[in-house]
Amino acid sequence: MKKRRLIVSVLAAVLLTAGCTSKTTSGDNKETEKVTINIGIQQSLGPLLIAKEKGWFEEEFRKTGQEVKWTVFQSGPPHFEALAANRLDFGAVGNSPVIAGQAAGIPFTEIALSGDGLKGNAILVKSGSPIQNLADLKGKKIAVAKGSSGFNLLYRALDQAGLKPEDVKIIQLQPDEAQPAFESGAVDAWSIWEPFISLQTITNGARVLEDGQSLHVYSPGFVIARTAFVKKHPELAVRFLKVYEKARLFEQEHREEVIDLYANAKKIDQAIIRRVLENNQSLNQPITKEIIRAQQDTADFQYSLKAITKQIDTSKVVDNSYIQQALKEVREEQKK
Repeated sequence: MKKRRLIVSVLAAVLLTAGCTSKTTSGDNKETEKVTINIGIQQSLGPLLIAKEKGWFEEEFRKTGQEVKWTVFQSGPPHFEALAANRLDFGAVGNSPVIAGQAAGIPFTEIALSGDGLKGNAILVKSGSPIQNLADLKGKKIAVAKGSSGFNLLYRALDQAGLKPEDVKIIQLQPDEAQPAFESGAVDAWSIWEPFISLQTITNGARVLEDGQSLHVYSPGFVIARTAFVKKHPELAVRFLKVYEKARLFEQEHREEVIDLYANAKKIDQAIIRRVLENNQSLNQPITKEIIRAQQDTADFQYSLKAITKQIDTSKVVDNSYIQQALKEVREEQKK
């Protein structure tokens, strides 16, 4: 009798487990595992914010039983802490964080280019500041988020001006800390990205001392993914990028509505939003050889400064297969 009860209990447990399977069948009869898709987002404006506000990722992944969880980050580097802890699957970050992440051995993949960043990063000084050129930064306090795209731009700018990092006083601050420090005059300059550039120049009369375009420094942005996740779920990576492309096209084709959306979401004046969109065109395309070369130059430069502790090959984290498939499917669907 005891043996029979044991067998019945085991069978019941097996049936219960089978009834709670973590897989579902999509419309094309493919089984897709039910997983939570963790997406990171910064304070920046762009397709991720559009899709978040409109619930497009939730809508897309709900079709096959996936849930979406959002995490807000102040800058790029914290994305990689979350990736390393398996708490993040997708995000969009600037060029310097991916170099630091690769050098640290964090397993991630660049799956698309989200921007070239030529005017999306700049070194700002306050209105009326006596600082007129990069040489004038000597001895001055400069705020920057460590490991960010602004961090890379600042170091490249100092190098071009013949200054060493120790010639200035670098104050490592995240944007929410750097903004009041800059506005109060606690720091003399701020190396930062959009929308903070337009916010400060339009609202407070700040002046762009140099930006990526004037310095000929690429600060590209990338859509990144946790490598283990996209290797296990390549179809989810493709669908993620298709939603991202939907949002990018919406930003391009419905500019006034998008300006309203951004202004309401971030409580920022529409004039600032317009400037940001002019300075920072959203992309969603394969990562070109030119961008990879620019990244390699940045990585080699950072290694020379010992900002990273080992040399890396930046092409090793690039996988264009997901974005190529996503754009192919988008084109095919548009023809129907």
